[in-house]
Amino acid sequence: MERIADTLNTEKLTRAMNGCIEWIREFFENNGKGCNAVLGISGGKDSSVVAALCVEALGKDRVIGVLMPNGEQADIDMAYKLVNHLGIKYYVVNIHDAMEGIINAFPSDLEMTAQSRINLAPRIRMSTVYAISQSVNGRVANTCNLSEDWVGYSTRYGDSVGDFSPCSHFTVQEVKAIGKILGLPIELIEKAPSDGLCGKTDEDNLGFTYAELDR
Repeated sequence: MERIADTLNTEKLTRAMNGCIEWIREFFENNGKGCNAVLGISGGKDSSVVAALCVEALGKDRVIGVLMPNGEQADIDMAYKLVNHLGIKYYVVNIHDAMEGIINAFPSDLEMTAQSRINLAPRIRMSTVYAISQSVNGRVANTCNLSEDWVGYSTRYGDSVGDFSPCSHFTVQEVKAIGKILGLPIELIEKAPSDGLCGKTDEDNLGFTYAELDR
């Protein structure tokens, strides 16, 4: 795929975006003709852009979002804004009881580490997305981008998996630019990236900005 990060030239970016949309169509033609695209919706730029690309490729009737708050989610309104903006069908599955069930069932002589607890939520979410996908004749969209993949900033067997990955060749800056071309609400595109798990932003955890990484 053509690299366009250095200048973010709109013409080149649009060409790359259209190539991605065509690739999604071809993927479904070869790996699930007539199937639906299913993805977790957080309300951040990545899930917003992936959902919008799938709508462009397949039509809104074949894209299904899954909202998965863990109890009360302060920014859940962003996820609702995205699905309503795109007009796609969605399901809400609260993972709080599943989280607590595993934590409470953990062996009494074994302490769950903080990192294990943080990564438990995305793994439960991915299991949930696949359960819904398998129930609606779906294929799961991975919502990671090139910048995250480059430094391994994802949860193994959590948000790092999927059946197809539309943004795996796009950096964070490119994903944001594509979101603007697609006409997504600016607050979704510019929302501070966070895993929603540890109370810090991605850039706090990484120790550098995505803009620095992308360069």
